[in-house]
Amino acid sequence: MNTILSFIIVLGILIFVHELGHFLVAKLCNVKVLKFSLGFGPKVFGRHYGDTEYLISAFPLGGYVKMCGENTEEEVTSEDLPHSFSHKTVWQRFLIVLAGPVFNILFAVFLFFLIFSIAGLPVPKSGTEIGSITVDSPAQTAGLKAGDIILAINGQETTEWSDVSRLIKESEGNPTVMAIFRDGAELVVTGQAEIQEVKNIFGEVVDERFMLGISRSTEVIYEKASLVDAFLAGISQTWMYIYLTMMGIIKIVQQVVPASELGGPILIAQMAGQQMEAGWVNLFFFMGLVSVNLGILNLFPIPILDGGHLVFFSLEAIRRKPLEKKTMEKFQQFGLLLLGSLMIFVFYNDIVRIFTRG
Repeated sequence: MNTILSFIIVLGILIFVHELGHFLVAKLCNVKVLKFSLGFGPKVFGRHYGDTEYLISAFPLGGYVKMCGENTEEEVTSEDLPHSFSHKTVWQRFLIVLAGPVFNILFAVFLFFLIFSIAGLPVPKSGTEIGSITVDSPAQTAGLKAGDIILAINGQETTEWSDVSRLIKESEGNPTVMAIFRDGAELVVTGQAEIQEVKNIFGEVVDERFMLGISRSTEVIYEKASLVDAFLAGISQTWMYIYLTMMGIIKIVQQVVPASELGGPILIAQMAGQQMEAGWVNLFFFMGLVSVNLGILNLFPIPILDGGHLVFFSLEAIRRKPLEKKTMEKFQQFGLLLLGSLMIFVFYNDIVRIFTRG
């Protein structure tokens, strides 16, 4: 129940934000909006306000904003002509479509700003606390444990994790004497580092160096921040997620990351449920990450996605005329086939993941 509730909350808010972007910019461009729907398919609930019917539809995996004259074959009365989407300039149509993904990215900035301004900025709980020990590693042989705080290595004080990494690397495999703090007491342990591969978050080997097989604690505390610092941190966090999303897609194309890692609605629902149980900060971070993903993926130049429409508008601006109707239809059919195939694939991954982990 918690999983379903959190999924509805996360996806519902993000779809609303995305469609709100299209809606508001359409209004700014004096386009008549006929429908604003959360979800697709049969109407569950609807209410008219002004020219627009606001809907909740049966299938929640998306939403749409229907504008007057959006379909070029649609008959538009002379009265509605100034408010028709297809009769607006190409740059106005471009902005209306672009607004959805942009609103998702701006919403991520807002979420992170909210977290940092209320909870504070996250900083490591302890600069040299060990978070985990690799099985069958020199650290395990030496008797190190998760939660140990490294005070000094070979007589040199360690205050940051960078000190720990540097001193272990510089040991060049010689015995490493470490002063640690555990359960209220200071202890001394000796380990001997071995050459190990250093991998990035995508599993690529980026270096080889002497290591003990320890990793830093991921526990953080939150320090109070000014609104300016919280806003700048929100921008920085959003940019980091944009970069990781783009790099993740590139690594999948390069086959560095297996395509089986791709997840769909079921995985999102499971993760949303886990984050809700962990607290509102974790849920908001997760929502921000998904919002960035939604914004970036919608900008991909695939017909039927916002990015595909942006490509069409760009070509129209260059050619000084829109693409031919038959060409547009073929691209749309290809886009629908591609997106449908991707949805089937990620659903398959989700189901396989459930059974293999079960």
